Amino acid sequence: MKQKNVPPRGGQGGRRTQGRAQDDHIDDTYKVQAKRPEPSYCPQCGAVYQNGRWQWLAKPDGAKGELCQACHRSNDHYPAGIVTLSGDFALQHKGEITALVHHNEATEKREHPLNRIIDIEDHPDRMVINTTDIHLPRRIGEALAHAYKGKLDFHYDEDAYFVRVNWQRDT
Repeated sequence: MKQKNVPPRGGQGGRRTQGRAQDDHIDDTYKVQAKRPEPSYCPQCGAVYQNGRWQWLAKPDGAKGELCQACHRSNDHYPAGIVTLSGDFALQHKGEITALVHHNEATEKREHPLNRIIDIEDHPDRMVINTTDIHLPRRIGEALAHAYKGKLDFHYDEDAYFVRVNWQRDT
């Protein structure tokens, strides 16, 4: 099966090139460019940076306190992803939709501590979910479309680490 719009392998010094997060041209101002000291821990959420990634571990002895990107984004209220839920169905089933959203966050966050919900905003005509990464919004949108059908759209910013997901369903 031939895939469309997939860059050829081997470019960029042998790095994996299939995936927006791996593209070198995407700028994420919250990602630390230099290697963090290991072990480090986030004093706000308790995640530990060890073996080159953030993980949910017990705080190691001698770990240096460094705020993780997710806590930094949350504190600044600067989302990397926004999911907008609209339509009569979304508003009438707000409770079960919110439960599904939180379930997906918990599942994602278990393996990827930086993938979190910043907040959920209630508006008269829509709900808006702000997230700390670009992967969780897609997961939430696909879960909503799978569970409740509706119309799902994704828009990835070409030059920045940002995604906008819109899910809409009327009754």
